[in-house]
Order: sequence, then structure tokens, then C-alpha cells
Amino acid sequence: MTTTTAPRLPLDWVTIFFIGAIHLGALLAFVPGMTNWSAVGVMLILYFITGGLGITLGFHRLITHRSFEVPKGLEYFLAFCGTLACQGGPIDWVGLHRLHHLHSDQEGDPHDSNRGFWWSHMGWMLHHLPQDQEIPKYTKDINQDGVYVFLQNWMLPLQVGLGLLLFALGGWPWVVWGIFVRLVFVYHATWFVNSATHKYGYRTYETQDRSTNCWWVALLAFGEGWHNNHHAFPHSARHGLRWWEIDATWMMIWALQKLGLATKVRLVNGPA
Repeated sequence: MTTTTAPRLPLDWVTIFFIGAIHLGALLAFVPGMTNWSAVGVMLILYFITGGLGITLGFHRLITHRSFEVPKGLEYFLAFCGTLACQGGPIDWVGLHRLHHLHSDQEGDPHDSNRGFWWSHMGWMLHHLPQDQEIPKYTKDINQDGVYVFLQNWMLPLQVGLGLLLFALGGWPWVVWGIFVRLVFVYHATWFVNSATHKYGYRTYETQDRSTNCWWVALLAFGEGWHNNHHAFPHSARHGLRWWEIDATWMMIWALQKLGLATKVRLVNGPA
């Protein structure tokens, strides 16, 4: 497949300034006095809570693909964790990801990798996309749910609330690392699933897209880097199908299953 040019779409200046501000805020970590071990520890804990529990376990494998079920209260908690990753509300996130699978690497895919690495990594979100209008059609299971509507509409105030809590507990170093540095890490780990795992790595299955399995993305994104496996079996709760394809999110699902909290876990047989 050859790289194609993205159509001219209106820029989303709100998102551009927001993402730019988050990245600039992360640079404050280099200011003397803004780094200490407790702040780094808070960042790592919140990286797991918002990126691991929230995005990969909650938004992706549970809500988007329904690869397993949990009690509704736990589902809402995981959705709350994902909302704190500040990647858009759960309704937008789920809708756009379902559209990605429906049109993967074709016209209609929000982050079509045929348009180049930059576009699939983050360029796509800096524009107003026609796919935005289709989100309600593909999120009928959640877009009338009061909890999901609240999380969708209150994403930014919830992030501000988290920032105020961190400031009260650890001052500015906790805010810089727990909000800005953490968001940058979670952002790019997630975005690499859209970009790097459609360009680098190996393909176990001949899917109708450019998806690949990329070990270093799997490490950064809690198992999401086994993306070719995922595109071959989108509803499988387990993405790492070979014994050496480490899948941290599957380990979480397995643990929830053993505790009786995860049921109707959907799996497929991996390659020999």
C-alpha cells in the first residue's frame, strides 16, 4: 500500500492548543524542584490506572469490543479511569475506535495509516473529521447511559479535580508529573497503537489492513501492541496469542475472571 495524502479538513484549534499545552506542561519536569521520587511514583501509578485499567482494559477490550463482562459498577469505574486519560470522553473514544475497525486502513478510518505515520499517530485528531458525525450511530449501547454521558461531558473538569487533589497532596511536582508527564506518556503509548502497529513489526494473520504485532508497543500499552492478532480476532479478550507475546491486559482479565468479576470472556485459539 502506498501513502496517500489526507484530504484538506478544517483544523480543530481547541484540540491543537490543548495537546500543545499538555506537552509544554510536561517540560516543567525539567525545572529545578519539579522532580522527586514521589512525583515519579504518582505518575507511574496513574499511568497504570488511566492507561492500563482505563484505556486498554476499560475503553478498549470491555466497552468497545465487549470481549468480557463485569458488574456494571466495575464497568463504570473502569470507564471513569479511562476518562482520566483525557483522550476524549468514552462515547467519542469508543465510537471512533469502532469506526477504525469497520474501515481499517481504508477511506472512513479516522487514523488510516495509508496517510502516513504522522497522520495515524496524531495528525488525525487535530482536524474536524467527517467520521465525528457517525459516532452516535456506533455507540447506541452507551450514548444514552447517564453515567457515560456524564463522563463524556465532564472529562476536563474531572481532570482539573484530579490536578487539585494532586496539588493538595504533593504540590506542583505531583501536578507536573501526575497530570502533564503522565498524559504525554499515556497519549503516545495509545497513539503508537494507531501508528507504529500499522507500520513496524510482523504479521501472523493476513488481515485486510496493515496491522502488525510490535513488541515494544505491547510493553508500553499493556499488551495492545499485538495489534495484528487483535485485528484478526477483534472480540478476543486476549491479544498476545503466542506464549511469548506478553499481554498485561489479558493478565488483568484473567485475574478478574478468577475472582468471579469477569464473565463471558471471549477467546480464540492462537497460532501453534
